[in-house]
Amino acid sequence: MKLKAQIGDALSDLDIRIEGEKVFAHVDDREYRLEASEVEPGVYLVKNNGRIYEAYVSDIDPGGNAKVTVRGQTIDIAIFDPKRLRSSQSDHAHGDGRAEIKTAMPGKVVRIMAEIGQTVEKGTGVIVVEAMKMQNELRSLKDGVVKEIRTSEGTTVNAGEILVVIE
Repeated sequence: MKLKAQIGDALSDLDIRIEGEKVFAHVDDREYRLEASEVEPGVYLVKNNGRIYEAYVSDIDPGGNAKVTVRGQTIDIAIFDPKRLRSSQSDHAHGDGRAEIKTAMPGKVVRIMAEIGQTVEKGTGVIVVEAMKMQNELRSLKDGVVKEIRTSEGTTVNAGEILVVIE
């Protein structure tokens, strides 16, 4: 499964294959062969090169963000599938006519190009998010009216976070 992992300012490619308790992971250019088991909810034992680590995973949210504590060090991590987020963005019109514009990866809102109440056409740019030193213009998924803007310029946003709602 090909994913992305955001740890602090670093974005890494992540490829994971799980076979029972064996985990085969490629993180950027590093390869790991691990054994892992969940000993209780949110607590994992991970064996790597003969060493055993206890990992605590907490504060998991639907966007793939979590806190992971290993050897007394806690890190914030976001894991997401960029393909799933792209496809859900392009198809995310609900039965009630709502379209939710989401960012595919964590970043910073650098410009909001629409206002609440503004009529927009499908394909019109409504917000710009900077991620990995690139600015990405997110466009309206349908003709409609901007009903909500859930962020502001300069705000850091997470992968999958709803930024704008159009009806």
